[in-house]
Amino acid sequence: MELLKLAALDAEDLTVISAHLQDAILPPEDLSYLAGEKRFAMALRRFDWSAGPDAPPRRRLTGLHFERVLSVRTRGLRRGTDAMPLSLLAITFLPGDPPSGHIEILFSGDATIRIEVECVEVRMKDLGPVWEAGARPGHDDVPETAA
Repeated sequence: MELLKLAALDAEDLTVISAHLQDAILPPEDLSYLAGEKRFAMALRRFDWSAGPDAPPRRRLTGLHFERVLSVRTRGLRRGTDAMPLSLLAITFLPGDPPSGHIEILFSGDATIRIEVECVEVRMKDLGPVWEAGARPGHDDVPETAA
């Protein structure tokens, strides 16, 4: 089992990372903004879509960090002992004055993280552990018109 390691330096690269992280789950306490280092980091349990439909479903521990971060804002994100795990839907880049812009991390339940960046500089790396997942993520609640 090879560990996946990806980098994004533009919006197109970021869509590749987003695809690999679709349906990743994480507790809100695994989010960290390191303002002094201009970095935002998270530890996710990503669903391993590359395993194929016939392989047992599995998850991997994966690190993700954003560099050159100017600010971080959240909406609909709950923290604390009663906070539910987040399920990642997508990561997108909204350009501003080039090369700056905002990276939006969208989660189910309308939670969003908006990261203001000087430029796109994102790294994703599997950290090693892999385990069998209880089931494959489903998307039955997506309206047909959204396809």
